[in-house]
Amino acid sequence: MAHAIRFAEIGGPDVMRWETTQVGDPGPGEVRLRHEAVGLNFADTYFRTGLYPAALPAGLGVEGAGVVEAVGPGVAGFAPGDRVTYTGSPLGAYSTERVMPAEHLIALPDGIAADIAAATTMRGLTTAYLLRRIHPLRAGDTVLLHAAAGGVGQLFTQWAKLLGVRVIGTVSSEEKAAVARANGCDHVVIYTREDVATRVREITDGAGVPVVYDSIGKTTYQSSLDSLARRGLLVCFGTASGPVPPIEAMQLAVKGSLFVTRPALADYIADPAERADLAGELFGHLTAGRLRVEINQRYELADAVAAHRDLEAGRSVGASVFTL
Repeated sequence: MAHAIRFAEIGGPDVMRWETTQVGDPGPGEVRLRHEAVGLNFADTYFRTGLYPAALPAGLGVEGAGVVEAVGPGVAGFAPGDRVTYTGSPLGAYSTERVMPAEHLIALPDGIAADIAAATTMRGLTTAYLLRRIHPLRAGDTVLLHAAAGGVGQLFTQWAKLLGVRVIGTVSSEEKAAVARANGCDHVVIYTREDVATRVREITDGAGVPVVYDSIGKTTYQSSLDSLARRGLLVCFGTASGPVPPIEAMQLAVKGSLFVTRPALADYIADPAERADLAGELFGHLTAGRLRVEINQRYELADAVAAHRDLEAGRSVGASVFTL
C-alpha cells in the first residue's frame, strides 16, 4: 500500500497529513517510481505556508531518489529497475511511490546511494549553477556566503575550494562555525554577535566581495549589499527569513553600481543538456570523493510534521532526508 504526505490548507506543520494513496499505472511519458529516500528542503515549507502557491489539496516535496518500477508509452532512456534521482518535478515527492513525468528524471550512478542523492540533488545542482553559471568566478576571488553550515553551504564551500575561490561564511553559532570550517570555509562570521559587512570589509582590506550568495533574504539582504565591492553582484537565491523587500535602483547606484539577481534552480536545469552537464559535474565530484555529504538528520516520512518543525526552528544542521 502506498502512502504520501498531503495538505489541504496552508499553514504550519500540523496541516500535513499521512495518507494512503492509489498510485496507478504510468501514462504516456510517465514512470512509476518507488522511492528509497526523499529530500527535505527548506523550500518545502514555502509551499506548505503558501509563499509558493499550490493548487490544494496537494502533495509536498520536489526531490527524491529511487527505482523505476514501470514506464508508460513513449518513455525513452529509462526502464524498470533503473536507479534515478530528480528535483524540481511536480509536488509529490513526500511519498513511498508516485507516478511522474520521465523528463524530470536523472540517471543515478551506481556509486551514489539513494539517501545521498536525495540529500544532494537539489542542493548540489543549486551549488553547481551558483558557482558555474551565475558569475565568472576566478581562482583567488573571495565571496560571501550566508548559511555556510547549511546543506547548500557545505557543498558550496567544498566546491569553491576546488575552484580556488575563498569563502567568507556566516553562521548563527559556534557549533555551526565548526561545521563551516570543517568544510573549508576560510573565514567564519557569527552574525549573532558580529556585524557582517564590517567583518567583510576587514577581511578584504576594505574592498568588499564581488559576489554575495544570500539564501536568507529579509534579515540579511542589507548586510549583503553593504558587503559588495563596486559593481558587485547580490545573488538572492532563498528567503529563509522572509522575502527580500523592494530595493530602490538608486540604492544600488549609491553603493557602487551594484547588481541583484533572484535566480531559481528551475531556470538553470530547464534545458536537458545543461541539466546533464551540471549533474555530470556534480556526480563526478561525488563519486571521486571530492565532495563529501553528511546527512545529519534522518526522519521517517510519516514524521514530516516533526521534520518541518525542526527545519523552521533552525535545529537542522546540514542535510536532512526522509528514509523509506
